Amino acid sequence: MAFDAFLSAWRQCRFEADAAARYVAGMSHQQTLDRRVSVAPMMDWTDRHCRAFHRVLSRHALLYTEMAVDKAVIRGDTPRLIGFDAREHPVAIQLGGSIPEELAEATRMATAYGYDEINLNVGCPSDRVQSGKFGACLMAEPELVADCVSAMQDATNLPVTVKCRIGVDDQDPEIALFELVRLVAAAGVTSFTVHARKAWLQGLSPKDNRSIPPLDYDLVRRLKRERPELEIILNGGLDSLAHGVEEMQGLDGIMLGRAAYHTPWTLARVDSSVYGKADPVSTRMEALEIYRDYISDHLDSGTRLHSITRHILGLFHGVPGARQWRRILSEQANKPGAGLDVLDEAIAAVTNEERVAS
Repeated sequence: MAFDAFLSAWRQCRFEADAAARYVAGMSHQQTLDRRVSVAPMMDWTDRHCRAFHRVLSRHALLYTEMAVDKAVIRGDTPRLIGFDAREHPVAIQLGGSIPEELAEATRMATAYGYDEINLNVGCPSDRVQSGKFGACLMAEPELVADCVSAMQDATNLPVTVKCRIGVDDQDPEIALFELVRLVAAAGVTSFTVHARKAWLQGLSPKDNRSIPPLDYDLVRRLKRERPELEIILNGGLDSLAHGVEEMQGLDGIMLGRAAYHTPWTLARVDSSVYGKADPVSTRMEALEIYRDYISDHLDSGTRLHSITRHILGLFHGVPGARQWRRILSEQANKPGAGLDVLDEAIAAVTNEERVAS
């Protein structure tokens, strides 16, 4: 019995020592990335072409990939799934999975590709994610999440972070969110992005889960007050940069989702408004001139024009000519052989509309 008590005490000391070491390592990594503004990982949206355009608009916002499932990264077409352009830095990869060993292997591979951060998805409510028993499902298994991030941290020298909801289904967010953060922080994670809504896995579609469950920003702020040593970033329902900056008070950062995608010009004032730096472009046309070289390079390598330009349809939102811009790109960019002439036609349409309006 005495030996058992000694062994138990030794194990507890080892756990606390390991947690302390991970915490210190996490803090040192965290300081290398400025997460005051980030663009959310969004399935089918934030691919490499989208991120390349967002980087034209902001040099400092942290960009995230679409969620990459660990099994696909390990066994699939890895370069296609997680390859990216060096111009995208700082850029983080979000992984989905629930088996520590497989997440660790995917983390090692992502680290070798040169990402700046590895993020674990603990918030996606899609049917595909549910069938794989990860994403928002993991809110109900905080101990497993802690095991997953421990394995991921052991596989990389990069910061490992978590993006989560405040709860799932019938969970009480006052309990679920704080318990998840407690256990995962004990495993060494120091940065959490919290989508301030519950996820309802039964009865709501992924689209409905982005808008119907009520937002609870105050709960996220209370988390920060109770865990001031952690980096807490707010996500969910932030419909503009101004709204995000307003809600950032008392928190460490904001993550913009649909607002950044559907109205990308939102990002063009991030650097001056949040980081106190010069904005990289002053007009939409200047942004397009820079992005044109990127488009040309990828057309030459066989990428279809639509795969790139679908991410810039909202660039002229609220500007004369926006409808013509969207129409031309939507109708023409998907045709075989479509090239830069289609982009030029769309630009000319906007320019003409602006001239008439003025």
